[in-house]
Amino acid sequence: MEVVNKLLPNKQQIEGFLAPGSEGPIYMVNLLKFKAQAEYEDGRATDLTGEAAYGLYAQGVAKLLEEVGGTIVFSADVERLVLGEVEELWDKIAIAMYPSRQAMLQMMSSPAMQQIGQHRAAGLAGQLNIETIGAAGDKF
Repeated sequence: MEVVNKLLPNKQQIEGFLAPGSEGPIYMVNLLKFKAQAEYEDGRATDLTGEAAYGLYAQGVAKLLEEVGGTIVFSADVERLVLGEVEELWDKIAIAMYPSRQAMLQMMSSPAMQQIGQHRAAGLAGQLNIETIGAAGDKF
């Protein structure tokens, strides 16, 4: 299995997200890999680590999520790999709940999201986003 972290979805992924799907809440699992040092596209000098720059983005996202009826369900640093093999582990895992795909699209296209997105791009080396359905507390 090849794993490739990205910053933006490809055309097929966007089309899949826009296609009809679950009508209820979605839980977006975010596997995050940070840059050692933040790198802003405008070339500004900064002492921020990639994780600190992403933290600025995450603070803004938490507020926007609340506005669309969502929330951060879980966030934690990755400690170690217990089972399986990957070339490199992610640094952090976060799960965000959106009341619907439409709510996520609304949030992602908001002017506020466009403004805070600079911190995400500066801090992330890449990530995987995995859309899941179900409810918190569901059992296997």
